[in-house]
Amino acid sequence: ALFVSDLHLSPHTPKTTAALFQFLQQQALHTQRLYLLGDIFEYWAGDDDINDGFNRSIVDALKSVSAAGIEVYWIAGNRDFLVGKKFAAESGLSLLPDPCVINVAGVSVLLTHGDACCTDDVDYMKFRDQVRNPAWQAGFLAKPLGERKQIIAAMREGSRAAQREKSMAIMDVNQAAVDALFSQHGIGRIIHGHTHRPATHQHASGTRHVLSDWDYDHAPHRGGWLEIDATGGIHERSIRASSD
Repeated sequence: ALFVSDLHLSPHTPKTTAALFQFLQQQALHTQRLYLLGDIFEYWAGDDDINDGFNRSIVDALKSVSAAGIEVYWIAGNRDFLVGKKFAAESGLSLLPDPCVINVAGVSVLLTHGDACCTDDVDYMKFRDQVRNPAWQAGFLAKPLGERKQIIAAMREGSRAAQREKSMAIMDVNQAAVDALFSQHGIGRIIHGHTHRPATHQHASGTRHVLSDWDYDHAPHRGGWLEIDATGGIHERSIRASSD
């Protein structure tokens, strides 16, 4: 199984998009399961935007993987939580709740995007509670697509401004929140993204793997994925060399 997150794809990231296409063709077609753990898109305004040329290219690329018999799974990020059933159906993937416990090669692993663990960022958690509310989403999706995109652009600008004022520690995961995930779900391994701080952390209760974000459009280039092989071994992989 392969795990990726935080590509933040948009028409403004052609090299990162090309790196994803390369990954899907060269790596994903040789695994059994592919897990996309959020923020694959820089933003997703709603499934009625699926036929935008750029969005359609991503859907078609994912469909080529699922059509080859690979199981593809999606956990929403804080940028693309409006991905819905139409996107899932046309991409051939399955939507998973966040968090979600899976079994890979006999190993139980909890998957989460990671933003729900950033509980020190009180303002963000309030925002997350609001936009993840089904009633809010229904109201937002009822607005015209163009208006939604304008609102999202304003939200993103506000988010960037807020991030400049926040410490790096506040925007990282909270240790107590992570420990609670370990204990509540009775697992010894967590995989998440969101923080853009790829690393492997040892906790009293188990191991936490943080996925890399991807950016091949700006230096320094970065990107990669986690692999769990058939024996349960975990490997960090990168396509940095072939994409620089």
